[in-house]
Amino acid sequence: MTVPVHGLPPMLRERLDVTPVPPALKGPRGRVVMSASYNGSGQLVSLGGVSDINAASELVGKVLLARIDDLPEGFERHDVDALLGREVVDSNMGALGSVAEVMVGRANDVWVVRGPYGEVLIPVVDAVVDELVEDGPIRVTIPSGLIEGA
Repeated sequence: MTVPVHGLPPMLRERLDVTPVPPALKGPRGRVVMSASYNGSGQLVSLGGVSDINAASELVGKVLLARIDDLPEGFERHDVDALLGREVVDSNMGALGSVAEVMVGRANDVWVVRGPYGEVLIPVVDAVVDELVEDGPIRVTIPSGLIEGA
């Protein structure tokens, strides 16, 4: 059973190369995800080379790392550390402020943006988030009525 950290959604999938950290001193360091299914509280995962309870117990408490290029598209929308403090600009209203908090939800995350309009809750969905690049502001188009008095 794996549990997501830092508010990230479950991202393990079949054939994903992962490295348990801290690594074992002997034996293979990398593993391949053979199967992964979500059960509501985490993912049930089968890793290549882990065939019995003793091998599985060696992984308890470890973090599984994957290459960022192997993660699903849109991963950056859930990376809390990279989002906090980022400027948010609306296509109609201009600067909204900066991301102060990320609320993780089952259907979608919500960015809490604080700025000239007070606290604005922005749903993280394709219909709202226009552009999220590594550098520069996050570009959104806020639906009418989402910001009071605007």
